[in-house]
Amino acid sequence: MLSNSLIELDRAHLVHPVASWQGHEARGVRLLQSAKGATVTDAEGRELIDGFAGLWCVNAGYGHDSIVEAAAEQMRRLPYATGYFDLGAEAPIRLAAALAERAPGDLNHIYFALGGSDSVDSTIRFVRYYWHAKGQPGRDQFISVAQGYHGSTTMGAGLTALPSFHTGFGVPYEWQHKISSHYSYRNPVGDDPEAITAASVAELKAKIEQIGPERVAAFYVEPIQGSGGVLVPPPGWVKAMRETCRDYGVLFVADEVITGFGRTGPLFACEDEGIVPDLMTTAKGLTSGYVPMGAVFMADHVYETIAEGAGAAAVGHGFTYSAHPVSAAVALEVLRLYEDGGLLENGRKMGARLMAGLQGLADHPLVGDVRGRGMLAAIEMVTDKAKKTPVPAELNAATRLFDRAWDQGLVIRAFANGIFGYAPPLCCTEAEIDAIVERTRKVLDLTLDDPEIRQAMA
Repeated sequence: MLSNSLIELDRAHLVHPVASWQGHEARGVRLLQSAKGATVTDAEGRELIDGFAGLWCVNAGYGHDSIVEAAAEQMRRLPYATGYFDLGAEAPIRLAAALAERAPGDLNHIYFALGGSDSVDSTIRFVRYYWHAKGQPGRDQFISVAQGYHGSTTMGAGLTALPSFHTGFGVPYEWQHKISSHYSYRNPVGDDPEAITAASVAELKAKIEQIGPERVAAFYVEPIQGSGGVLVPPPGWVKAMRETCRDYGVLFVADEVITGFGRTGPLFACEDEGIVPDLMTTAKGLTSGYVPMGAVFMADHVYETIAEGAGAAAVGHGFTYSAHPVSAAVALEVLRLYEDGGLLENGRKMGARLMAGLQGLADHPLVGDVRGRGMLAAIEMVTDKAKKTPVPAELNAATRLFDRAWDQGLVIRAFANGIFGYAPPLCCTEAEIDAIVERTRKVLDLTLDDPEIRQAMA
């Protein structure tokens, strides 16, 4: 069979991202053959609801012919145009203008990258250049938040605060610092929102003072921490951290690679708290995952400082595929579908339905916490609700939960500590949202019947 041949070719040649290479060789690949809307079909013809939109990226859903046509038309007319040598193309110019028009505040300048990781990496270079241009090259220290994710490039992985991205790679660097996560469910100060925010502000101030205010260049944060377990900060937390950075003259970088483009309700999650970062990164939903693209948004003062610092000299940062015209054409059509096609509005309605449905699972014996905002959510499993005892690491929860969900016709993100992650396409119907919830309930029930889970609960 063709699928068996492909499985063996995959084992022999294709290196998968963020995977146990030996474990993947043993299990073999699950082949996806086609997709439409919020449904993917595997090589055996089984249909599954994609409750994670690929890798939190297929926000618009699969199979939009208008997106395919936008890419094809651009390929026929002008498949590539470099942005070097003062050259350009219509699609990326129009896209930059459209994004600037919709961005918070004065984020009026857009640098296009290939995805989220290199967008974050680009901000590190821009921040360094900014402080050199300001005559303060000693501002070379960066702060991020524990359990945050800021990409998998070498410098970005150092800002990321997840052990698997550090072990064996020689990161983080000594100039990369962390403060504690706001993680409300497991916060040492308890679950009071004001206490959590006050503790985080105090810790950020202490970290800046410890390093030296004249040395801190930037603070990085996700409006909602994605790969750390979909950790939602208390209302006002992001704004308080932004104000603290402003007080110290530290650049505030909002990483909206996951949260951007309707994932939490508005086009950008920064709108939820009415903040304007100095720089903002996006990717994923920018093109709905149909083609690679990322973007760095710069506030006027950041752009102008770098421009004036460089003068007539080139700002020496760029990629061959920066502002790729095909990716830009796709992004323009995706943006149209979000707004004129009703996807943002549908996502807001379905996000409310998803959160209500998952909250209905809160009384399950294995559910410790349900959290989220819009079409971004998580359930955290525990073996003891009162003690908030996590699922034992030795049970290999990530693989087991993913497998059980797959068997029930559902694709989710399963984290090693027993967390289910959800990020369905914004095109989901009421029936599909309800099916995500019901299939999750079935997975929880099957897990509750697992003898090893029963033993852990005893």
